[in-house]
Amino acid sequence: MLLFTSCLAFSALAGTYATQLGPSGTLEITNQAISPDGYSRTAVLANGQFPGPLITAKKGDRFRLNVVDKLTEEDMLTDTSIHWHGLFQKRTAWADGVSWVTQCPITTGHSFMYDFEAPDQAGTFWYHSHLSTQYCDGLSHTNPGTVYDPKDPARHMYAGTVLTLSDWYHYNSFHAPKAGTPFPNSTLINGLGRYPNGPLSELAVVNVSHGKRYRFRLVSLSSSMDTLDIIEVDSVAHQPLLVDSLEIYPGQHYSFVLTANQAVSNYWIRARPISPGPIQGMYQGFVNGTNSAILQYIRYSGAPKHEPKPVTLPASKYPLVETSLHPLVPSKVPGKHAPGAADVNLHLDISFNTYASPQIPVLLQLLSHTHTAQELLPKGSVYELPRDKVIEVTIPGGSIGGPHPFHLQGHNFHVVRSAGNATYNWDNPTQLEQVIRDVVNTGDSTDDLTTFRFKTDNAGPWILHCHIDWHLSIGLAVVLAEQVPEVKAQVHPSLVWWDLCPLNKHTAQN
Repeated sequence: MLLFTSCLAFSALAGTYATQLGPSGTLEITNQAISPDGYSRTAVLANGQFPGPLITAKKGDRFRLNVVDKLTEEDMLTDTSIHWHGLFQKRTAWADGVSWVTQCPITTGHSFMYDFEAPDQAGTFWYHSHLSTQYCDGLSHTNPGTVYDPKDPARHMYAGTVLTLSDWYHYNSFHAPKAGTPFPNSTLINGLGRYPNGPLSELAVVNVSHGKRYRFRLVSLSSSMDTLDIIEVDSVAHQPLLVDSLEIYPGQHYSFVLTANQAVSNYWIRARPISPGPIQGMYQGFVNGTNSAILQYIRYSGAPKHEPKPVTLPASKYPLVETSLHPLVPSKVPGKHAPGAADVNLHLDISFNTYASPQIPVLLQLLSHTHTAQELLPKGSVYELPRDKVIEVTIPGGSIGGPHPFHLQGHNFHVVRSAGNATYNWDNPTQLEQVIRDVVNTGDSTDDLTTFRFKTDNAGPWILHCHIDWHLSIGLAVVLAEQVPEVKAQVHPSLVWWDLCPLNKHTAQN
């Protein structure tokens, strides 16, 4: 069973994508009517495609991605920015793509070249809008990226295929309900799905051949038939872990290996949405392929072309437990191994309305003046972190609308206390290290104290935010301003970056 929460996106490996880019290319952002679940509405698309084009690169490549804003729909946002989720942007914080934190938005009729390198990273990534709730209008859903490592010793052990999963709404984000968290009308897999009482529209098909092994790269998907070996978590290679179900939250990444060893036939991959907080009306069933935005089937080569028969979802025997995940390459938790014993300890009881976007991006503030955290805008939402220090962040669980998947940009981190666990995992007795990732679930119990650590080695302002986009839009975020005195010497934006703010005439939005 694949579990997921609201307004998420999910990326994957090459398979059914119409086009590929990378590491250089152009992304034209346009409005276009689409009907991925049989209901037509205007969306925000990259290069007129849904799913968006796959961006690929090899480890060490330079990315030069020109984003052209051609948005015209007045009932939707016409500005945009693109965040390259999971890429750390060492010395290029100006290319991180977060509106009002690292840049002003790109205005309609203009373009901006994101020019950066990720020399030490390989794995699954994705790209999405980072302006208000534009993410929920299509400019995130199914926009994948993959950085391949030519020296990966396992690259010949499996073939690649694609899965993308996203929730989908029949209204644009401007018209979303103002109270609570909106619930989706359907879920899309590889850009196709169905909604309750809607037409039996086309479902996505992923073809596999009997006896082969397949690596599925994904963000925000959960569960399937059969057992799976998880081998990657948030772009970090991990030791294989056998599971038969995943609970995954918006922004999280996993790769798993599936061996196609069943009888030649058609099979469902089933995903059941979970809601943040008490959402009424979210349909979680599988009747008639409804939530085939939630359903997808694998068609073995040679199988007849018809949908699988309805089956009862079996109980999971080997569910994913976060504390069972261990990096492939050991990496010790930095600092003294005791709660609150880091160089800087932040207990962040973050709530809605904690953060409101300033009208001058935080990075521009840092580059223009000498600031302390108290002077930086938005006041009270920026935490200054000194260079080369161990940072411990603790976020309580049980808050309204939870559990919340918090994403830190510019870093990944060691999770030393996971949701649902009362103990800290500093030194695993089996000599296996703690999970390293960049999105962590904070839990739905008031007893939860999700805790993670990282070291400050990347100058710039990095937003820490809930990856449920509706929640980010109402302020569930803070900014960690790292190495403030060094930012001006280490981060050198392009000339076009400096032109973005003079072009922007709109009031700042998240």
